[in-house]
Amino acid sequence: MKRNDIAGKTGTTNGPRDAWFSGYNPDLVTTTWLGFDDNSKIGRREFGGSAALPIWIDYMGTALANRPQRLHPQPAGLVSVRIDPATGLRVSPNAKNGIFELFREENIPAYGHSSNPGQTFDADTSLPEDIF
Repeated sequence: MKRNDIAGKTGTTNGPRDAWFSGYNPDLVTTTWLGFDDNSKIGRREFGGSAALPIWIDYMGTALANRPQRLHPQPAGLVSVRIDPATGLRVSPNAKNGIFELFREENIPAYGHSSNPGQTFDADTSLPEDIF
């Protein structure tokens, strides 16, 4: 849908007998469901992501077509920190690797090995990746 203000979750029951997708943006919440009233199987290759999600996308695409994106505000106390996905440790500001993850301020991971030996970082220092 090329929007940054939506999120959702798929679901499939055993069998599979039900497939669903629930998603939302700040203005609208929608759930799509596929299944039979008699609890029959819906098909071997039918899942929330393959059966219910396309219906949700079609509906929400129409429902949100003339609405501007409205991003969710960052909750207080959360910061975006760049970490090494292999170790889970924080990377230095000048490191070229790393992915951004959200953490509670009190749970920011420690720094891993620095690319500059002897370089230290103060956890209270505001770094470029602390964008919120």
